[in-house]
Amino acid sequence: MGKCKMFKDEADFEKIVGRLNLDDQPNQAHREKLRRQMLSVFDEASKESAGRATQIQAKGRTIVKYPLVKFAAAAVILIVALISVHQLRKPDKTAIVAKDGRIDGSEAVHIGTPDLAPIELDLPRPMFVGTPQDTRVENLEKPLGRPRSPFLAPVGTRNVAEGKPVSSSAREPIIGDIEMITDGDKEAADGSYVELDPSTQHITIDLAAVHDIYAVVVWHYHKQSRVYFDVVVQVADDADFITNVRTIFNNDIDNSAGLGVGKEKHYTETNEGRLIDAKGVRGRYVRLYSSGNTSNDLNHYIEVAIYGIPVE
Repeated sequence: MGKCKMFKDEADFEKIVGRLNLDDQPNQAHREKLRRQMLSVFDEASKESAGRATQIQAKGRTIVKYPLVKFAAAAVILIVALISVHQLRKPDKTAIVAKDGRIDGSEAVHIGTPDLAPIELDLPRPMFVGTPQDTRVENLEKPLGRPRSPFLAPVGTRNVAEGKPVSSSAREPIIGDIEMITDGDKEAADGSYVELDPSTQHITIDLAAVHDIYAVVVWHYHKQSRVYFDVVVQVADDADFITNVRTIFNNDIDNSAGLGVGKEKHYTETNEGRLIDAKGVRGRYVRLYSSGNTSNDLNHYIEVAIYGIPVE
């Protein structure tokens, strides 16, 4: 009949268990105790069933049952089960973060730590007034159809742009004061927005220190349904945007702003603003470009919020 060939000896048993790739680092003593218990079962089963096997006739076939095989297989299953339960009891050490910061396993692109929390983002009231505008433009993303999911960032992330100095490519705004862009007022009421000259214009926010930036949220104008063109957002180490310039958003599909062809889509303005995942880029200055909109050739800003943490 032959001997059981699943495990030749204790060393062979150890080799099989080793192939399971069990993570025994969290509790080596616990695993060692289980190993000794299983080896004890293995040894007893070996003495009891050495050289024995039982044949059972079933539907014309011969089934050979080895008690040793059953004991050893049970031992392996028990080790896997007990260590798995042990691992499940450990506090979770990871959290999935999607490419736009949302909790969405279907689009998850990197792993974060449990020290993540939704950023505090108080949204203004929806303010669409009057006849809806025709915002059908090329490369326009479809509306989400639901509120945007919370954006996760490291604990301690806050709006570091509020109250910070702002400059503009325009000499002075046509409407409003440039400081209004970082005053914390996101409402679309008259007197809450800044209007800049036509064509390509930009504003620059000085965070006054180097920060790790996780998100930039911009409200151009959400009193009407509009699409703003050539929206580009960059981060740099210097106010002239010469040193270490990085682009974190660009929907200029024809390079009309001269900053490169953008891959992001056009989007319709809403009270949620546009949240841009900055992925922890490090810098001091944030610059935003635009070049008119579907209603007119002017450029507008209600508020820009920059969520980050100062670099110590």
